[in-house]
Amino acid sequence: MTRPSFSRYGLPVLAVLGLAFAAWVVLSGRPDRSMTEPAISPPRVPPTQLAEGTVSGAGLVEPSSELVQLSPLVPGVVSKVLVTAGDRVAAGQLLLVLDSRDAEAALKEAEAARAYADRTIASARIDVANARRQLDLLLGVSDPAAVAEQQRLDRRQALSVAEARLALAEADKARAEAAIASARTEIGRREIRSPRAGEILQVRTRAGQYVTAGPGPNNSDPPITMGETRPLHVRVDVDETEIGRVRPGGDAMVSVRGPDARQVRARFVRLEPLVIPKRSLTNQAGERVDVRVLQLIYALPADAVGFAVGQQVDAFLPAREPAK
Repeated sequence: MTRPSFSRYGLPVLAVLGLAFAAWVVLSGRPDRSMTEPAISPPRVPPTQLAEGTVSGAGLVEPSSELVQLSPLVPGVVSKVLVTAGDRVAAGQLLLVLDSRDAEAALKEAEAARAYADRTIASARIDVANARRQLDLLLGVSDPAAVAEQQRLDRRQALSVAEARLALAEADKARAEAAIASARTEIGRREIRSPRAGEILQVRTRAGQYVTAGPGPNNSDPPITMGETRPLHVRVDVDETEIGRVRPGGDAMVSVRGPDARQVRARFVRLEPLVIPKRSLTNQAGERVDVRVLQLIYALPADAVGFAVGQQVDAFLPAREPAK
């Protein structure tokens, strides 16, 4: 009995199995073309603006004061951080302190010099008073022959010397007071105080860290960012192709991005007439980054919730009536 040939029976079986596997790969790899609802609904034009026309734009939530970025006037090591993000602060409130031991030592030295000058002034005034009395005694003698002219000259010279010492002591005191003011200024330069009332939005440093004066190397962020968040503003970018259709002065409808479909009415604040390059991107497929935009500022209502500084929003602005 002859054995079955592999080339006659085995190869066709392998070919059939290969075809079946290829068909399974093709069928299982087909893209899912079923229709599903999007997880996040795209922004929709408010019904109140459908009839009158609207201009859409992307915006960013910002403080009504804009962002106030605070840096020390001199570099140094942070000694104390007195605020945290979310704190409300008053104008002039101390926020951060740098190590100022050198300036404090200079202040103590200048205060000691002023105290020494005060004592020198007191002693010089006594000398002036004594010299003036002695000169007055000689000048009060009625008999010219009783007092030599040289004695009068010596008393006048003694009075002049005492007055010069008093003036020198007063100059030393003025110099010490100037040194005190300079040391206090140096201490103040190592402090960050709030320039206005507002809310602390971000603190990027801790005690013991070194901070630079102003913008640091590699464009490092300032240690403290604050702003007035009552109310919040929305800065809306309108593409240059739509600038002619915008009608400034009317309210805008603003909504946050995400599943929440709520819209709030924002009050027009101002229009910034300088057209600038587009910086706020929406990551849409057809978005162009080489366009320029006009920025309009709107104020959110005080009772608006769900808005945070730096958040992207969608805005629908009132449009001009078409020319007839």
